[in-house]
Parts: sequence; structure tokens; C-alpha cells
Amino acid sequence: MEKNMGKKWDWKGKAFSFFQHRECEYFPCHRTKDPDEFNCLFCFCPLYLRNDCGGDFSHLENGSKNCSACLWPHRKDKYGLVMERLCRPMIGETERDP
Repeated sequence: MEKNMGKKWDWKGKAFSFFQHRECEYFPCHRTKDPDEFNCLFCFCPLYLRNDCGGDFSHLENGSKNCSACLWPHRKDKYGLVMERLCRPMIGETERDP
């Protein structure tokens, strides 16, 4: 991927962009109408700590992010956007307490 940094590349239909673990006791971990398109590749969202994650989240009373209704990183067609956002600098982001 290093040679592709900063460039658009064709990821659609490539094996590395989609993975399902149907034997997982939590599959699918979010409600979905189309489990065949559910992508487990980002099981723990790599964008969780970003304010500009792009997903559908809310905040719990304690300030933690609640992503239980979010399917954004689990959609088969979002791999490229997730990778794009991961490469963006985290300007203005603040660290969250554990």
C-alpha cells in the first residue's frame, strides 16, 4: 500500500477489501437488512477516535461514543472511504480518556 499512498487505487472487488466471519458469535454485530454485504474487516472501527469518522453515532451520558446503530464501516462499498479517512491528519482531534 505504501506505493499507493496519496493516490487513488482500485480496491473494488479485491479480496483484501471485504471479509466476513459468519462463525463469530456476534455476526452480524449490528442490525442489517443485508448480512451478505456486511463487512467484518473493521470489526473494531479504526475511526472510532475521530470526530470526522463519517458514521452514524451518538454520545452516551458519560460522553463515550455510541456506535451501535452505525453500519458505515461495515458496508462493503465503504472500504475506500475508511482507508481515505485513516490517512487524513487528525487535526483538532482531542484525546479521549479511557
